[in-house]
Amino acid sequence: MQQSNSSIYAVILALGMLVLAACDARADITLTFGTYAADKPTETVRKYRPFLTFLADRMSVRLGERVTIKMAIAKEYEEGVRQLAEGEVDFARFGPASYVRVMELNPQIRIVAMESKKGEKRFKGVIVVHRDSSVESLDELVGLTFAFGDELSTIGRYLAQAQLLDAGITGSDLHSFAYLGRHDLVGEAVGAGKFAAGALKESTYIKLVAKGVSIRVLVSFENVTKPWLASAELDPKIVQAMRQVMLAAQNEEILRRVAKNGFLASQDSDYDIIRDAIEQSRSF
Repeated sequence: MQQSNSSIYAVILALGMLVLAACDARADITLTFGTYAADKPTETVRKYRPFLTFLADRMSVRLGERVTIKMAIAKEYEEGVRQLAEGEVDFARFGPASYVRVMELNPQIRIVAMESKKGEKRFKGVIVVHRDSSVESLDELVGLTFAFGDELSTIGRYLAQAQLLDAGITGSDLHSFAYLGRHDLVGEAVGAGKFAAGALKESTYIKLVAKGVSIRVLVSFENVTKPWLASAELDPKIVQAMRQVMLAAQNEEILRRVAKNGFLASQDSDYDIIRDAIEQSRSF
């Protein structure tokens, strides 16, 4: 009888281990995606949610485990950078200048992929003036007011200041300047006549003009597309699955809502142009 009970116990133990193993195999992976509100937070959620759902579904297939992705939207660039550097979010989409900054804080951050614009790694930023402004060149901004975006914004600060410096204009040559945070706020402020000029991304400029904001492009300049980044603590197999999905899905329609033409493989040196602009802006 004792031997029989022992056998039953062994069978139950073995079955229990199988159940636990099956549960482990089906264990959910919950990831937190971080970004900051370069535009209105509601617009940020609308933009990313369909793609994040798509990404989670495809990663679930590759990993054999259900993947769920939550969102964390920081109000300011610096907060979003800190969250990734300290591992409070698992992966993130940043502007190039924020990538340079987060790598200074935590060099173990990894690039998953970078966005493609018609197969290229570059896209446009713009400096705008009011539609009725008489200003036709950057050097005419001397003595006038200028609106920048966030103090960590690639287009809204660093590249714009590099453009002004190339035209021989420093901050002391302007009547005044301010950092307004979001790209849309910059465009709206210039359109309302609160500033003579301002810097914002081209896509936001197009949206604002379509809404009737009275601005026009004074100059345009090149920027590097945005990187998607993984925290230092994120499991390498999860990073690899994410990278495989993003690089394999360049023709997926859902993908185009975030990256117009999918993603490209990337390396740190792709962002040297931004490091140069950041260094140059110290003279502004």
